Amino acid sequence: MATVAAAPPYAGAPAATPEATGLWSWLTTVDHKRIGALYLVSGLAFFVIGGLEAALLRWQLATPNGQVLSAELYNQLFTMHGTTMIFLAVMPLSAAFFNFLIPLQIGARDVAFPRLNAFSYWVYLLGGVFITVPIFFGLAPDGGWFGYAPLSTKAFSPQHNMDFWVLGLQILGISSLAAAFNFITTIINMRAPGMTLMRMPIFTWMSFVVQFLVALAFPVITIALVFLQFDRFFGTNFYTIAKGADPLLWQHLFWVFGHPEVYILILPAFGLVSEVLPTFSRKPLFGYPVMVYSGILIGFLGFGVWAHHMFSVGMGPIADAVFSLATMLIAIPTGVKIFNWVATMWGGQLRFTVAMKFAVALVAMFTIGGISGVMHASPPADLQQTDTYFVVAHFHYVLFGGSIFGLFAGVYFYFPKVVGRFLSERLGNWHFWITFVGMNLTFFPMHFSGLYGMPRRIYSYDAGQGFDLFNLASSAGTVVLMIGTALGLWNIWRSWSRGERASSNPWGAATLEWAMPSPPPDYNFATLPQVTSRYPLWNTAGGDTLVHETTAAEEAGRRIPSSAELGIVMPNPSIWPLVCAAGIVVMFCGLLFMDDSVPTAISIMIGGAAWWIGALYKWLLTPLEDHH
Repeated sequence: MATVAAAPPYAGAPAATPEATGLWSWLTTVDHKRIGALYLVSGLAFFVIGGLEAALLRWQLATPNGQVLSAELYNQLFTMHGTTMIFLAVMPLSAAFFNFLIPLQIGARDVAFPRLNAFSYWVYLLGGVFITVPIFFGLAPDGGWFGYAPLSTKAFSPQHNMDFWVLGLQILGISSLAAAFNFITTIINMRAPGMTLMRMPIFTWMSFVVQFLVALAFPVITIALVFLQFDRFFGTNFYTIAKGADPLLWQHLFWVFGHPEVYILILPAFGLVSEVLPTFSRKPLFGYPVMVYSGILIGFLGFGVWAHHMFSVGMGPIADAVFSLATMLIAIPTGVKIFNWVATMWGGQLRFTVAMKFAVALVAMFTIGGISGVMHASPPADLQQTDTYFVVAHFHYVLFGGSIFGLFAGVYFYFPKVVGRFLSERLGNWHFWITFVGMNLTFFPMHFSGLYGMPRRIYSYDAGQGFDLFNLASSAGTVVLMIGTALGLWNIWRSWSRGERASSNPWGAATLEWAMPSPPPDYNFATLPQVTSRYPLWNTAGGDTLVHETTAAEEAGRRIPSSAELGIVMPNPSIWPLVCAAGIVVMFCGLLFMDDSVPTAISIMIGGAAWWIGALYKWLLTPLEDHH
């Protein structure tokens, strides 16, 4: 167990100068905590958009021969639902926790590259707007979130719809890669004295693995998208089958990215749950080293299972056998995590807060999704299930019952640290139970409609095929889910300014982020901590006795010094990351005019390039810090 915690770095501190406020302060911020808040708000907004898209899809499918949506609009909505949820909601919500927690958990003042961090957020936000707005003009991407070529080439998709998808994902890839390099550097180089790798909190470890997955997987999808971009805009033939292209090239490139992407989405939630369960079980995480190694192994094996998405394409028995075995193997480290979570709770002093309920629900729901995933490891079974609603049920149990439940556990757990106020437990319980019921009512019937043979990606179906009841149940579940989500969002909105005030460590947690005021000052630690254990806020005598805990009243009466008063040099705010990000988006927009006017397209691209290069020079020539 833990042995030492440094004295609270703000103990007896003098008055603080108020933090800068107003729109300009948010546009120019490079504070990792404020950028984390921006990611959180933006990710939740896109989560709502993606949920509304799903609601329209379920409205169309609630009854046979639905007339709510046209086939064309249905294609746009299901493409944007998948794209929005994966790239604009779940990944950014994970990034919100990366930004806020990683420097605090490792005892650092900020990330390694604060301006690059801000740049990453603004590229994400502008890229999200770029790919979302076309739906209001009937031009949203319509080829599925997987964009299978050659169906997404100009010959089969001549309008601009897929252009927005191809260019939008490249813009979002820039954001993801910039963030990954930043966090890899931060974790390797900026840990506090004594913070060895095997003393890092498990969330930081899972985040560390995710950054390597991003850095290795996103270049592959970038290559695939560049090939498709050249086919669409410049007449090349990377995916033109009649000109000799391999019909499986896109699928291999996409799924070499696409399956690691699943772990990019789920590992942060695993990390958050691994922080929540020990805290509310009053026990250290069972098998910490094995949990770390299993996360690394998941990341490693995740690159060796991509072709289980392709069992139906005729790769042959040897390839099928290899990828089937690899898929079964990756279930082992995942199962290790589930057993270790259960062992952490076993014999603990359990407190079923809302965060704990979401965490326990993740363990149960992800287990259901994982079991159906193992079923897909068998090529004969997969041939029956592929492209049916059984697969839709599987990955929603993994990504909603896993990622989203884990992220909500993190929101309820860390909201007091981020904002300094509690979320309402009463509203939170309504949020949890309604969402839990709605999620199961929505996605569990899809197992049966899929086994009855209902294909994915159809906008209508005839009566009498056995699908009617299951689709009606799924659509009713979507209404329940929307009610639960609305309650959760109302809870966040209401509690941001009116929630009960929180102390520095209201849950009695063990890691460094709880050893500072709520919310933390801009510099995080007045004195960088000396870490001597894995659980620096739990001592060895009682095993669950806090070395330091303040009450809300004490915190309300204590004034926290500013960085200037303490002589701590912090990065200057800067508008140039935002300006640079805007220039990159303008440059990509130029390609949309290639079909109409090549000179116009070239002019916009040159202008955008000049814009972002000029902004980059200003960024690089402006001092990061002012030393006095």
